[in-house]
Amino acid sequence: MNNVSIFWLQLGCSLVVCAAIVAWYVWPSLIRLPRNSALIPLVFVHVFRYVGMTLLVTGMVDPNLPIGFRENAAYGDLIAAGLALVSIFALRSNWRVAIPLVWVFNLWGFVDLLKGVRGVLQLNVPSFNLGTIWYIYTFYAPAVLVSHLMIFWILTRSRSWKQ
Repeated sequence: MNNVSIFWLQLGCSLVVCAAIVAWYVWPSLIRLPRNSALIPLVFVHVFRYVGMTLLVTGMVDPNLPIGFRENAAYGDLIAAGLALVSIFALRSNWRVAIPLVWVFNLWGFVDLLKGVRGVLQLNVPSFNLGTIWYIYTFYAPAVLVSHLMIFWILTRSRSWKQ
């Protein structure tokens, strides 16, 4: 099996595992909580997206991986991490702008993730030496995707969710 096949196999397996954990353990716990409290752990998943800045550390990934792709991914993730952290403070403090902030964070982070997926496909990123970034793409990114989808679900059900 080549690197590209292994990459997609690992990414797919991580998606399945994340979905199972969510369906069996996370979601049943979250639906018992008020909306803001349910959103906090889902948003916390994204606070660690600053790790994407590793793409810009010299020697960590293949220097032939286009710098434009690396910069977009790194800075997009850094902004998403910052927005996630601000959103958590807003949710915990019950600021009036908490839910709009979560919308901004989740839209930004989701679009950034989709742009990253497009870049991964266009550049065939798994064919490059990714070093430790491999784990971000095959383990952390699926958790981020599942979290984004759950956040959208809660936000679009806000009227029926416990306040």
